[in-house]
Amino acid sequence: MLKGFKQTRIIPQFLTFIVSLCFVLFIIKPALTITPPVQEIRGVWLTNIDSEVLFSRRGITEALNRLKTLNFNTIYPTVWQGGYTLYPSAVAQQYFGQSLDPTPGLKGRDILQELVRQGHQKGLTVIPWFEFGFMAPADSDLAKQHPDWLTRRFDGTLIKKEGNDERVWLNPFHPEVQQFILDLIVEIVTNYNIDGIQFDDHFGLPSEFGYDEYTVNLYQAEHQGKSPSEDFYETYWVRWRADKINQFVKRVFETVKAIDQKCIISLSPNPLHFALPAYLQDWFTWERKGWIEEIVLQVYRPDLERFITELERTEVDLAKNHIPFAVGILSGLKNRPTPMNMIKNQVQATRNHELAGVSFFFYESLWNWAEESPKERQNKLQRLFPNSALRPSVYGVN
Repeated sequence: MLKGFKQTRIIPQFLTFIVSLCFVLFIIKPALTITPPVQEIRGVWLTNIDSEVLFSRRGITEALNRLKTLNFNTIYPTVWQGGYTLYPSAVAQQYFGQSLDPTPGLKGRDILQELVRQGHQKGLTVIPWFEFGFMAPADSDLAKQHPDWLTRRFDGTLIKKEGNDERVWLNPFHPEVQQFILDLIVEIVTNYNIDGIQFDDHFGLPSEFGYDEYTVNLYQAEHQGKSPSEDFYETYWVRWRADKINQFVKRVFETVKAIDQKCIISLSPNPLHFALPAYLQDWFTWERKGWIEEIVLQVYRPDLERFITELERTEVDLAKNHIPFAVGILSGLKNRPTPMNMIKNQVQATRNHELAGVSFFFYESLWNWAEESPKERQNKLQRLFPNSALRPSVYGVN
Protein backbone atom coordinates (compact mmCIF):
# COMPACT_ATOMS: atom_id res chain seq x y z
CA MET A 1 0.00 0.00 0.00
CA LEU A 2 2.78 2.43 0.90
CA LYS A 3 4.63 1.73 -2.40
CA GLY A 4 1.49 2.38 -4.44
CA PHE A 5 0.86 5.59 -2.51
CA LYS A 6 4.32 6.97 -3.42
CA GLN A 7 3.78 6.16 -7.11
CA THR A 8 0.41 7.91 -6.99
CA ARG A 9 2.06 11.08 -5.65
CA ILE A 10 5.13 10.94 -7.97
CA ILE A 11 3.16 10.75 -11.22
CA PRO A 12 1.25 14.08 -10.71
CA GLN A 13 4.50 15.76 -9.63
CA PHE A 14 6.25 14.50 -12.76
CA LEU A 15 3.42 15.76 -14.96
CA THR A 16 3.56 19.15 -13.24
CA PHE A 17 7.32 19.32 -13.95
CA ILE A 18 6.78 18.51 -17.64
CA VAL A 19 4.08 21.18 -17.96
CA SER A 20 6.34 23.76 -16.27
CA LEU A 21 9.27 22.85 -18.53
CA CYS A 22 7.11 23.28 -21.62
CA PHE A 23 5.95 26.66 -20.34
CA VAL A 24 9.57 27.80 -19.93
CA LEU A 25 10.65 26.49 -23.33
CA PHE A 26 7.74 27.72 -25.40
CA ILE A 27 6.43 30.76 -23.53
CA ILE A 28 9.11 32.38 -21.39
CA LYS A 29 12.20 31.66 -23.51
CA PRO A 30 10.91 33.42 -26.66
CA ALA A 31 10.02 36.40 -24.50
CA LEU A 32 13.62 36.55 -23.29
CA THR A 33 15.11 36.30 -26.79
CA ILE A 34 16.53 39.62 -27.99
CA THR A 35 14.60 40.53 -31.13
CA PRO A 36 15.84 43.06 -33.69
CA PRO A 37 14.71 46.58 -32.77
CA VAL A 38 12.03 48.35 -34.77
CA GLN A 39 14.30 51.37 -35.14
CA GLU A 40 17.83 50.68 -36.34
CA ILE A 41 20.30 52.03 -38.86
CA ARG A 42 21.06 49.20 -41.28
CA GLY A 43 23.54 50.62 -43.70
CA VAL A 44 26.18 49.63 -46.19
CA TRP A 45 28.94 51.54 -47.95
CA LEU A 46 28.98 51.33 -51.76
CA THR A 47 32.48 51.75 -53.18
CA ASN A 48 34.17 51.85 -56.56
CA ILE A 49 37.23 49.87 -55.41
CA ASP A 50 37.18 46.06 -55.50
CA SER A 51 33.52 46.29 -56.46
CA GLU A 52 31.63 46.58 -59.74
CA VAL A 53 28.29 47.59 -58.24
CA LEU A 54 28.47 51.26 -59.31
CA PHE A 55 29.73 50.70 -62.84
CA SER A 56 26.43 49.73 -64.47
CA ARG A 57 22.79 50.67 -64.10
CA ARG A 58 21.95 47.00 -63.77
CA GLY A 59 24.50 46.62 -60.95
CA ILE A 60 22.90 49.44 -58.99
CA THR A 61 19.38 48.10 -59.54
CA GLU A 62 20.31 44.56 -58.45
CA ALA A 63 22.19 45.83 -55.39
CA LEU A 64 19.37 48.04 -54.15
CA ASN A 65 16.80 45.29 -54.74
CA ARG A 66 18.95 42.90 -52.74
CA LEU A 67 19.43 45.33 -49.88
CA LYS A 68 15.72 46.13 -49.74
CA THR A 69 14.85 42.42 -49.63
CA LEU A 70 17.26 41.97 -46.72
CA ASN A 71 15.65 44.87 -44.80
CA PHE A 72 18.52 47.33 -45.07
CA ASN A 73 17.40 50.96 -44.91
CA THR A 74 20.49 53.10 -45.67
CA ILE A 75 23.17 53.34 -48.35
CA TYR A 76 26.37 55.39 -48.17
CA PRO A 77 27.65 55.60 -51.79
CA THR A 78 31.05 57.15 -52.43
CA VAL A 79 30.97 60.39 -54.45
CA TRP A 80 34.50 61.81 -53.91
CA GLN A 81 37.21 59.20 -54.35
CA GLY A 82 40.65 58.93 -55.90
CA GLY A 83 40.89 62.60 -56.80
CA TYR A 84 37.66 62.58 -58.82
CA THR A 85 33.96 63.04 -58.30
CA LEU A 86 31.75 60.09 -59.21
CA TYR A 87 28.99 62.42 -60.38
CA PRO A 88 29.23 65.11 -63.11
CA SER A 89 30.73 68.07 -61.26
CA ALA A 90 30.99 71.62 -62.52
CA VAL A 91 33.09 72.41 -59.44
CA ALA A 92 35.67 69.72 -60.23
CA GLN A 93 35.75 70.89 -63.84
CA GLN A 94 36.40 74.43 -62.71
CA TYR A 95 39.16 73.59 -60.23
CA PHE A 96 41.16 70.93 -62.07
CA GLY A 97 39.54 70.28 -65.45
CA GLN A 98 37.93 66.89 -64.83
CA SER A 99 34.19 66.78 -64.21
CA LEU A 100 33.91 63.00 -63.67
CA ASP A 101 35.98 59.95 -62.81
CA PRO A 102 37.13 58.66 -66.24
CA THR A 103 36.41 54.97 -65.51
CA PRO A 104 34.46 53.70 -68.57
CA GLY A 105 31.48 52.40 -66.60
CA LEU A 106 30.73 55.92 -65.33
CA LYS A 107 30.92 57.75 -68.66
CA GLY A 108 27.66 59.42 -69.66
CA ARG A 109 26.03 58.56 -66.34
CA ASP A 110 25.16 60.29 -63.10
CA ILE A 111 25.32 57.46 -60.58
CA LEU A 112 24.33 59.71 -57.69
CA GLN A 113 21.11 60.61 -59.46
CA GLU A 114 20.49 56.92 -60.18
CA LEU A 115 21.10 55.98 -56.55
CA VAL A 116 18.87 58.74 -55.19
CA ARG A 117 16.01 57.94 -57.56
CA GLN A 118 16.09 54.16 -57.16
CA GLY A 119 16.97 54.28 -53.48
CA HIS A 120 14.03 56.49 -52.63
CA GLN A 121 11.70 54.34 -54.73
CA LYS A 122 12.68 51.43 -52.49
CA GLY A 123 12.40 53.41 -49.27
CA LEU A 124 16.16 53.60 -48.69
CA THR A 125 17.88 56.59 -47.10
CA VAL A 126 20.63 57.87 -49.40
CA ILE A 127 23.61 59.59 -47.74
CA PRO A 128 26.50 60.23 -50.17
CA TRP A 129 29.91 59.46 -48.72
CA PHE A 130 32.63 62.10 -49.18
CA GLU A 131 35.25 59.38 -48.98
CA PHE A 132 38.61 61.00 -49.70
CA GLY A 133 38.05 64.16 -47.67
CA PHE A 134 41.31 66.14 -47.78
CA MET A 135 43.29 63.26 -49.29
CA ALA A 136 44.26 62.93 -52.97
CA PRO A 137 46.41 60.60 -55.08
CA ALA A 138 49.93 61.96 -55.50
CA ASP A 139 49.63 61.80 -59.30
CA SER A 140 46.13 63.29 -59.52
CA ASP A 141 45.25 66.30 -61.67
CA LEU A 142 44.16 68.07 -58.52
CA ALA A 143 47.57 67.65 -56.86
CA LYS A 144 49.48 68.55 -60.00
CA GLN A 145 47.50 71.72 -60.70
CA HIS A 146 47.48 72.98 -57.12
CA PRO A 147 50.85 72.13 -55.57
CA ASP A 148 50.51 75.09 -53.20
CA TRP A 149 47.47 73.37 -51.68
CA LEU A 150 49.51 70.42 -50.41
CA THR A 151 50.78 70.18 -46.87
CA ARG A 152 54.12 68.73 -45.78
CA ARG A 153 55.97 66.97 -43.00
CA PHE A 154 58.71 68.73 -41.05
CA ASP A 155 61.31 67.27 -43.42
CA GLY A 156 59.44 68.68 -46.41
CA THR A 157 58.11 65.38 -47.76
CA LEU A 158 54.61 65.13 -49.21
CA ILE A 159 53.80 61.46 -49.75
CA LYS A 160 51.95 59.24 -47.30
CA LYS A 161 51.44 55.62 -48.26
CA GLU A 162 47.96 54.11 -47.97
CA GLY A 163 48.58 50.45 -48.65
CA ASN A 164 50.58 50.48 -51.88
CA ASP A 165 49.10 53.80 -53.02
CA GLU A 166 50.91 57.11 -52.75
CA ARG A 167 48.73 59.87 -51.32
CA VAL A 168 49.13 63.56 -50.63
CA TRP A 169 47.03 65.69 -48.32
CA LEU A 170 45.34 68.97 -49.12
CA ASN A 171 46.00 71.58 -46.46
CA PRO A 172 42.77 71.89 -44.44
CA PHE A 173 43.97 75.25 -43.04
CA HIS A 174 44.38 76.87 -46.46
CA PRO A 175 41.40 79.09 -47.41
CA GLU A 176 41.44 77.98 -51.06
CA VAL A 177 41.37 74.32 -50.07
CA GLN A 178 38.51 74.97 -47.68
CA GLN A 179 36.58 76.77 -50.40
CA PHE A 180 37.13 73.91 -52.87
CA ILE A 181 35.87 71.29 -50.41
CA LEU A 182 32.95 73.50 -49.43
CA ASP A 183 32.03 74.09 -53.09
CA LEU A 184 31.90 70.33 -53.72
CA ILE A 185 29.67 69.82 -50.67
CA VAL A 186 27.36 72.68 -51.66
CA GLU A 187 27.11 71.29 -55.20
CA ILE A 188 25.95 67.89 -53.94
CA VAL A 189 23.50 69.25 -51.36
CA THR A 190 22.04 71.76 -53.82
CA ASN A 191 21.67 69.55 -56.90
CA TYR A 192 20.54 66.22 -55.44
CA ASN A 193 17.60 65.17 -53.30
CA ILE A 194 19.87 63.46 -50.78
CA ASP A 195 19.00 62.65 -47.18
CA GLY A 196 22.39 63.62 -45.81
CA ILE A 197 26.10 63.72 -46.50
CA GLN A 198 28.79 61.70 -44.75
CA PHE A 199 32.43 62.46 -43.99
CA ASP A 200 34.91 59.97 -42.57
CA ASP A 201 38.40 59.65 -41.06
CA HIS A 202 39.90 61.46 -44.08
CA PHE A 203 38.10 64.64 -43.03
CA GLY A 204 41.09 65.56 -40.92
CA LEU A 205 44.86 65.46 -41.37
CA PRO A 206 47.60 62.97 -40.41
CA SER A 207 49.34 64.68 -37.53
CA GLU A 208 52.82 64.49 -39.10
CA PHE A 209 51.65 67.08 -41.63
CA GLY A 210 51.14 70.82 -41.20
CA TYR A 211 54.69 72.06 -41.78
CA ASP A 212 53.97 73.70 -45.13
CA GLU A 213 54.81 77.37 -45.55
CA TYR A 214 51.22 78.62 -45.30
CA THR A 215 50.46 76.80 -42.04
CA VAL A 216 53.77 77.66 -40.37
CA ASN A 217 53.28 81.34 -41.25
CA LEU A 218 49.75 81.24 -39.88
CA TYR A 219 50.96 79.67 -36.63
CA GLN A 220 53.76 82.23 -36.30
CA ALA A 221 51.34 85.10 -36.89
CA GLU A 222 49.26 83.88 -33.94
CA HIS A 223 52.26 83.14 -31.64
CA GLN A 224 54.55 86.19 -31.83
CA GLY A 225 56.74 84.62 -34.51
CA LYS A 226 57.31 81.33 -32.68
CA SER A 227 57.39 78.22 -34.89
CA PRO A 228 55.36 75.08 -34.17
CA SER A 229 56.97 72.19 -32.36
CA GLU A 230 59.08 69.76 -34.37
CA ASP A 231 57.26 67.01 -32.46
CA PHE A 232 54.02 66.59 -34.37
CA TYR A 233 52.41 64.89 -31.35
CA GLU A 234 53.18 67.85 -29.06
CA THR A 235 49.94 68.58 -27.22
CA TYR A 236 49.50 72.26 -28.05
CA TRP A 237 50.46 71.81 -31.71
CA VAL A 238 47.90 69.01 -32.02
CA ARG A 239 45.27 71.12 -30.27
CA TRP A 240 45.90 74.22 -32.41
CA ARG A 241 45.52 72.31 -35.66
CA ALA A 242 42.51 70.33 -34.41
CA ASP A 243 40.79 73.58 -33.43
CA LYS A 244 41.34 75.00 -36.92
CA ILE A 245 39.64 71.92 -38.38
CA ASN A 246 36.87 72.28 -35.80
CA GLN A 247 36.19 75.79 -37.09
CA PHE A 248 35.91 74.50 -40.65
CA VAL A 249 33.50 71.74 -39.62
CA LYS A 250 31.30 74.40 -37.99
CA ARG A 251 31.36 76.32 -41.27
CA VAL A 252 30.41 73.18 -43.22
CA PHE A 253 27.49 72.49 -40.88
CA GLU A 254 26.15 76.03 -41.09
CA THR A 255 26.54 76.13 -44.89
CA VAL A 256 24.70 72.85 -45.43
CA LYS A 257 21.89 73.77 -43.05
CA ALA A 258 21.40 77.10 -44.82
CA ILE A 259 20.66 75.12 -47.99
CA ASP A 260 18.71 72.18 -46.56
CA GLN A 261 17.80 72.06 -42.89
CA LYS A 262 16.85 68.38 -43.15
CA CYS A 263 20.16 67.24 -44.66
CA ILE A 264 21.81 64.95 -42.09
CA ILE A 265 25.47 65.64 -41.34
CA SER A 266 26.92 62.17 -40.79
CA LEU A 267 30.44 61.20 -39.76
CA SER A 268 32.24 57.84 -39.82
CA PRO A 269 35.40 58.40 -37.74
CA ASN A 270 37.94 56.18 -36.06
CA PRO A 271 37.72 55.82 -32.27
CA LEU A 272 38.58 59.11 -30.58
CA HIS A 273 41.71 57.89 -28.80
CA PHE A 274 43.24 57.38 -32.26
CA ALA A 275 41.36 59.97 -34.34
CA LEU A 276 42.46 63.03 -32.36
CA PRO A 277 46.22 62.50 -31.94
CA ALA A 278 46.77 60.68 -35.24
CA TYR A 279 44.41 62.60 -37.56
CA LEU A 280 43.64 65.83 -35.66
CA GLN A 281 39.97 64.85 -35.83
CA ASP A 282 38.28 66.00 -32.64
CA TRP A 283 34.91 64.49 -33.47
CA PHE A 284 33.74 64.51 -29.85
CA THR A 285 33.77 68.31 -29.94
CA TRP A 286 31.85 68.22 -33.22
CA GLU A 287 29.24 66.00 -31.59
CA ARG A 288 29.01 68.09 -28.41
CA LYS A 289 28.62 71.30 -30.43
CA GLY A 290 25.88 69.79 -32.61
CA TRP A 291 27.86 70.08 -35.86
CA ILE A 292 27.29 66.41 -36.71
CA GLU A 293 23.97 64.63 -36.35
CA GLU A 294 24.86 60.98 -36.85
CA ILE A 295 27.99 58.95 -36.10
CA VAL A 296 28.92 55.60 -37.58
CA LEU A 297 32.06 54.69 -35.65
CA GLN A 298 34.55 52.54 -37.54
CA VAL A 299 35.17 49.61 -35.20
CA TYR A 300 37.06 47.33 -37.56
CA ARG A 301 38.31 44.90 -34.95
CA PRO A 302 39.07 41.22 -35.67
CA ASP A 303 37.96 39.95 -32.26
CA LEU A 304 34.86 40.52 -30.18
CA GLU A 305 36.62 41.59 -26.97
CA ARG A 306 38.43 44.50 -28.64
CA PHE A 307 35.24 45.37 -30.51
CA ILE A 308 33.23 45.61 -27.29
CA THR A 309 35.97 47.68 -25.60
CA GLU A 310 35.47 50.41 -28.21
CA LEU A 311 31.70 50.44 -27.60
CA GLU A 312 32.14 51.02 -23.87
CA ARG A 313 34.25 54.17 -24.00
CA THR A 314 32.90 57.25 -22.24
CA GLU A 315 32.65 59.42 -25.35
CA VAL A 316 30.54 56.74 -27.04
CA ASP A 317 28.22 56.50 -24.05
CA LEU A 318 27.77 60.28 -23.97
CA ALA A 319 27.27 60.65 -27.70
CA LYS A 320 24.70 57.87 -28.05
CA ASN A 321 22.39 59.77 -25.70
CA HIS A 322 22.66 62.86 -27.88
CA ILE A 323 22.52 61.70 -31.50
CA PRO A 324 22.05 58.40 -33.37
CA PHE A 325 25.33 56.55 -32.81
CA ALA A 326 25.89 53.48 -34.98
CA VAL A 327 28.85 51.17 -35.53
CA GLY A 328 30.76 50.46 -38.72
CA ILE A 329 31.48 46.73 -39.03
CA LEU A 330 34.10 45.33 -41.38
CA SER A 331 32.29 42.71 -43.45
CA GLY A 332 35.55 41.87 -45.18
CA LEU A 333 38.26 42.96 -47.58
CA LYS A 334 39.42 41.19 -50.72
CA ASN A 335 42.29 39.49 -48.93
CA ARG A 336 40.78 39.57 -45.46
CA PRO A 337 37.32 37.96 -45.23
CA THR A 338 35.21 38.27 -42.11
CA PRO A 339 33.27 35.14 -41.06
CA MET A 340 29.52 35.60 -40.73
CA ASN A 341 29.59 34.39 -37.12
CA MET A 342 31.87 37.31 -36.25
CA ILE A 343 29.56 39.73 -38.08
CA LYS A 344 26.57 38.27 -36.22
CA ASN A 345 28.30 38.60 -32.84
CA GLN A 346 29.32 42.18 -33.53
CA VAL A 347 25.79 43.15 -34.60
CA GLN A 348 24.43 41.57 -31.42
CA ALA A 349 27.01 43.38 -29.27
CA THR A 350 25.94 46.66 -30.88
CA ARG A 351 22.33 45.92 -30.01
CA ASN A 352 23.25 44.84 -26.47
CA HIS A 353 24.92 48.24 -25.96
CA GLU A 354 21.77 50.02 -27.18
CA LEU A 355 23.49 51.76 -30.08
CA ALA A 356 21.58 53.06 -33.08
CA GLY A 357 22.54 50.41 -35.60
CA VAL A 358 25.27 49.25 -37.95
CA SER A 359 26.77 49.86 -41.36
CA PHE A 360 28.92 47.35 -43.23
CA PHE A 361 32.15 48.08 -45.04
CA PHE A 362 31.47 47.20 -47.74
CA TYR A 363 28.78 45.91 -50.14
CA GLU A 364 30.92 43.46 -52.10
CA SER A 365 32.37 41.75 -49.05
CA LEU A 366 28.94 41.05 -47.59
CA TRP A 367 28.64 38.22 -50.12
CA ASN A 368 32.04 37.46 -51.62
CA TRP A 369 35.59 36.33 -50.75
CA ALA A 370 34.60 34.42 -47.60
CA GLU A 371 34.61 30.69 -46.86
CA GLU A 372 30.81 30.72 -46.75
CA SER A 373 28.93 30.84 -50.02
CA PRO A 374 27.17 34.08 -51.02
CA LYS A 375 23.83 32.32 -50.52
CA GLU A 376 24.79 31.22 -47.01
CA ARG A 377 25.95 34.72 -46.06
CA GLN A 378 22.75 36.22 -47.46
CA ASN A 379 20.61 33.76 -45.48
CA LYS A 380 22.44 34.65 -42.28
CA LEU A 381 21.96 38.35 -42.97
CA GLN A 382 18.26 37.69 -43.46
CA ARG A 383 18.15 36.14 -39.99
CA LEU A 384 19.96 39.16 -38.54
CA PHE A 385 17.39 41.50 -40.10
CA PRO A 386 14.20 39.42 -40.32
CA ASN A 387 11.92 42.45 -40.30
CA SER A 388 12.05 45.99 -41.61
CA ALA A 389 13.17 48.81 -39.34
CA LEU A 390 12.88 52.57 -39.41
CA ARG A 391 16.00 54.68 -39.05
CA PRO A 392 16.27 56.49 -35.69
CA SER A 393 15.42 60.14 -36.11
CA VAL A 394 18.03 62.83 -35.62
CA TYR A 395 17.31 64.20 -32.16
CA GLY A 396 18.74 66.46 -29.50
CA VAL A 397 20.84 68.56 -31.90
CA ASN A 398 20.68 72.31 -31.49
